[in-house]
Amino acid sequence: QVQLQESGPGLVQPSQTLSLTCTVTNGSITMNRYYWSWIRQAPGKGLEWMGTISYDGVTYVNTFLESRTSVSRDTDKNHFTLQLTSVTPEDTAMYYCANGYRFFGSWGQGTQVTVSS
Repeated sequence: QVQLQESGPGLVQPSQTLSLTCTVTNGSITMNRYYWSWIRQAPGKGLEWMGTISYDGVTYVNTFLESRTSVSRDTDKNHFTLQLTSVTPEDTAMYYCANGYRFFGSWGQGTQVTVSS
C-alpha cells in the first residue's frame, strides 16, 4: 500500500505563497491510473478538495480555488506539490495529501498550516 507524507511550513504570512510537498513511498506517482490529491480541512469545517494530479501529469483544480492553486509533481523525487498563492487567514487549515480523485484511499497524516502575521 502506498504511503504519503506531507511536508512544508507550519506558518505562512498573509499574501505569501504556501508550498507543500507530498512524498510517496511504496509506489510510484506514475503508476497507471493513480491519482494524487490535496485536501484541506479548516477549523470547524468539512473537507475541501483542492486539486489533483494524475499518473500522467494531468491536473484538476477546484474551480473555487483555481486562480490561486496549482498542483505539480517531480517524478524523479516521487513527490507532488501544492502551491497556494495570496494566502489569507481563511486558508488556515490542516492540509492532507491523498491517493485518489473524488474517492480517496491512502492519506498522509496531515500538516497544520496557519496563516498569520
